[in-house]
Amino acid sequence: MEGRRLKARLCEWGQCMCNWRNWALWMTLCSVGGLLSCASPAARDLQSITLTPLAADATGSGVQFAATGHWTTAPTLVTPLPARWGVCKNDAATDQVTVTQAGLATCQKGASGTYTVFAADTPTSGPVCNVITACGGGCQISGSAQLTCP
Repeated sequence: MEGRRLKARLCEWGQCMCNWRNWALWMTLCSVGGLLSCASPAARDLQSITLTPLAADATGSGVQFAATGHWTTAPTLVTPLPARWGVCKNDAATDQVTVTQAGLATCQKGASGTYTVFAADTPTSGPVCNVITACGGGCQISGSAQLTCP
C-alpha cells in the first residue's frame, strides 16, 4: 500500500510515467544511479615528471623539450604533460634562455654555457605550497634537462 501512495505522489508531481512498469524501472535506475554516484574514484596523483631530451646543444634554432607525467593510476604516463616551464642557471632565474609553454627553449643573443630547463606542476592535494625555487623545486613536482648554448 505504501508503494502505491508513493507512486501516486510521484505521478501527481509529474516526475514519472504513471504505470507500474515505468515506475519500477525508474526506481531501479535511481537506486543503481545512487550507488554508482557514491563510489569514489581512485586517487590519481602525479608522482614525477621527466623531460626529453635530457641534454641538448642549441645550434641556431630552439630545442623542443617534452614533459612526461608519471601518475599513480592509468594512464600512468602522459606525454605531453601540460606544465609550467622555466629556465635557470646556477640555481637562479635567467632571461638568457627562453622557453615557451610548449617546451621550446631558445638561447638568446649572448647566452653561453649550460642552463637548466624545467617543467613543473603544483600538486592539487596536500598542504598549500608557498616555497617554489627559481629552478622549479620546492614543494612542486618537477623534472629538468640541460641545454647548452654556444
